[in-house]
Amino acid sequence: MKSFNFPQVIFQQSVKLFFSLSIFFFFGFQNFAQGDLLIYPKRITFEGTQNRVQLINLNNKGQDSARYQLSYIENRMKEDGKFELIETPDPGQLIASPYLRFYPRIITLAPNETQVIKIQLIKTGELETGEYRSHLYFRPIKDLKAIESTEIEKEKPEGISLSLEPVYGISVANIIRIGKPQANIHLSNLNFETFNDSIPIISMDFNRSGNASSYGDLKVLHVSTVGIETIVGELKGFAVYTPGTLRKARMKLKVLEEVNYKTGTLVLSYTSQETKKLYAEASLDL
Repeated sequence: MKSFNFPQVIFQQSVKLFFSLSIFFFFGFQNFAQGDLLIYPKRITFEGTQNRVQLINLNNKGQDSARYQLSYIENRMKEDGKFELIETPDPGQLIASPYLRFYPRIITLAPNETQVIKIQLIKTGELETGEYRSHLYFRPIKDLKAIESTEIEKEKPEGISLSLEPVYGISVANIIRIGKPQANIHLSNLNFETFNDSIPIISMDFNRSGNASSYGDLKVLHVSTVGIETIVGELKGFAVYTPGTLRKARMKLKVLEEVNYKTGTLVLSYTSQETKKLYAEASLDL
């Protein structure tokens, strides 16, 4: 199993702790960024073993040079959609990293410079039917000398100083699908509420079965009592990853003059981004 390389501890005259916190973002755009690093695409999938090479494009949109160290990490998706790092896979979870190789492992990007990361599928003869997943993690490499210099100035002669320096990273899902993995989704527990009596919110449960993850787009329609349909909510790139079978979600809806949330019906649809297949649909009478 790959090392996550955190927390880091540095000793110099007094104890200083620098925690490297990994935060995972899954936005509804084909491009996405953390800080000044722009990454495209935000998710790669090897469908079978025919295409054994895929590329990830990076761009430094900042005004300073930046360095990143790349490594694979493994995680589980919890019911609330947050990720939790793991050292061993859960039952039914297949790990992709032993079958993937990437280059380079450390990158340095000048302002506005671009870089291509090459992901190669290997050991294909060992792959069995199913879906394999790991996340390629981009961890910023800090200038430790500069940090230490800054922290020394903060030291107090009477005791130990403590400084927390969050270092945020990005992860990109790398998925291998062998055979014809199937994801089945059922929507349940739809509920409508208003936050602070002004912000409309719909909540729902995504129940997944089968041996594959789902990855798609959410759309919420308001259908008035006379049949007028209005799009009141959209969310792209929503995932329910294996081996989890339940993800709970809440979605903020638009506030529109023509929409009365006290009457009518809300219709929620969840559609695959890749095949445009309708995973699931459900409705809620207001």
